[in-house]
Amino acid sequence: MNTPIFNPPVRTLMGPGPSDVHPRILEALSRPTIGHLDPAFVGMMEQTKALLQYAFQTENTLTMPVSAPGSAGMETCFTNLVEPGDKVIVCQNGVFGGRMKENVERCGGTPVMVEDDWGTAVDLQKVEETLETNPDAKILAFVHAETSTGAQSDAKELVALAHAHDCLTIVDAVTSLGGTPVKVDEWEIDSIYSGTQKCLSCTPGISPISFSERALKKVRNRSSKVQSWFLDLNLVMGYWGSGQKRAYHHTAPVNALYGLHESLRILEEEGLENAWTRHRKMHLALKAGLEAMGLSFIVDEAHRLPQLNAVSIPEGVDDANVRGRLLNEYNLEIGAGLGALAGKVWRVGLMGHSARAENVLLCVGALEAILSDVGAPINTGVALSAVQKALQA
Repeated sequence: MNTPIFNPPVRTLMGPGPSDVHPRILEALSRPTIGHLDPAFVGMMEQTKALLQYAFQTENTLTMPVSAPGSAGMETCFTNLVEPGDKVIVCQNGVFGGRMKENVERCGGTPVMVEDDWGTAVDLQKVEETLETNPDAKILAFVHAETSTGAQSDAKELVALAHAHDCLTIVDAVTSLGGTPVKVDEWEIDSIYSGTQKCLSCTPGISPISFSERALKKVRNRSSKVQSWFLDLNLVMGYWGSGQKRAYHHTAPVNALYGLHESLRILEEEGLENAWTRHRKMHLALKAGLEAMGLSFIVDEAHRLPQLNAVSIPEGVDDANVRGRLLNEYNLEIGAGLGALAGKVWRVGLMGHSARAENVLLCVGALEAILSDVGAPINTGVALSAVQKALQA
């Protein structure tokens, strides 16, 4: 057997994640591997924690990367905060609210669902009414930036409602961190998780989290063991805690953490506010081009994520055929719809290093060419000039 070397094609990633990885991060991944208890690595761990505090806009001591993808960040929050019998109010306006429900059930909790149409933000009034009718609820869980639809909910107001009813909060910021404002301390978020492969533009496989002191108090005073040994923060903090002395918990993904460290350095150099502005500007350029063609977005502009754009597929157009041609003819990846939106939308990502003018121009030009070729009812010859005009604004 002579297995050939794997050489992946060079793609432009404009789907729901992963996003394009910055060349500096790829270089960082190739640096020499050292031990996960090496003093030099411990020093880098401390820098990474401080950089994550900046990204999350928090001074929470427990701010760290979980050695697994965003789904493990989600499980870290739920397994540590939800005990058997706890009632948890879960907001669902897309796929990932449903995963929150699954986590509550697997932790032995009782989920109380607040459901909204896919493509809309979480309804604050519904949440308030549910909190009022469930005074024994312990936690409110919601998705800040719903990756399946591109809708963003009002995290600040949702957290305020939860605290007014003596509930802790669990917040999914997988697609928002680094792309739109996430202000953990100002909004008083209790626990939050994200992923490295979206607006941080790192490789998949690590999940940044942050826990407030109020949340940690519940973790430390549980009446039952955390059901996951690997994700039990009481144990993990022996390794990710403060100071040079660390207790072995698991073998951290050393090189992947080099990549995260570098991605956070890039974010720090650009500045959070500048990163938010860049994502917004690229969204407006994409919007200008797609709308000039006659395409539309499913999310109301007031609640639309700039970094994840759910675009309606024109009548009579084969979803998979267009995405396949984009991949094969242009080396360009965009995402399909999930769940109720399968076959109805494309999800176009503008996240991290992917949120660049050349990517917007490539995407709009390629879509126009293919849609025109298949006879879709679009306006031709106007999209790219609309993008250029928006970029120069």
